[in-house]
Amino acid sequence: MKKLLFFTAIVLFGFTYVSAQDCNFGAKVGVNIATLNSDNFDSFDNRTSFHLGFVAEIGITETFSFQPELVYSSQGSGYSEDDFEGTVKLNYLNVPLIAKIYVAEGFSLEAGPQIGLLLSATDEGEFDGGSYDEDIKEFIKGLDIGVNLGVGYKLESGLNFGARYNLGLVDVNDDYEEGGTYKNGVIQAYLGFFF
Repeated sequence: MKKLLFFTAIVLFGFTYVSAQDCNFGAKVGVNIATLNSDNFDSFDNRTSFHLGFVAEIGITETFSFQPELVYSSQGSGYSEDDFEGTVKLNYLNVPLIAKIYVAEGFSLEAGPQIGLLLSATDEGEFDGGSYDEDIKEFIKGLDIGVNLGVGYKLESGLNFGARYNLGLVDVNDDYEEGGTYKNGVIQAYLGFFF
């Protein structure tokens, strides 16, 4: 918990310490279509959830910006087998570091790495008429690393929207399923506003 608080403080301090010519702060909210990609299991389904957070767009040139973000993201996956179905819920505090290239008026291509800190992890479902709800945080790695690719559009009013895909690069399974590999995959659509 101390590491999480320290990490969050550093990111927030970085947002407020920015001394660039053109810097805008904003917020965003959106929908996630998440799954766990695995070579070992084919029973994972999409899980629809949400994300929300704060952004700072730092203009470097007229066509290039750097955009660090601090985002709460609800991820994971649904799954089903012969006689049970459930949902793995993984909640992260993500820090995307996005490079934005404006290719037309207001329209940008976006790419960059992302670090995610696991906040909570549960496995919930139904089995033979009963239900279960298990805390699995100790079995999921606390750090996730991924890469984002996306597009965005920003209006002069500050309203903006876009879509991204986050490809997880790290196996987040830490002995939850023996021999299983889980990598996050998240499609995101968002609506934001720069103040």
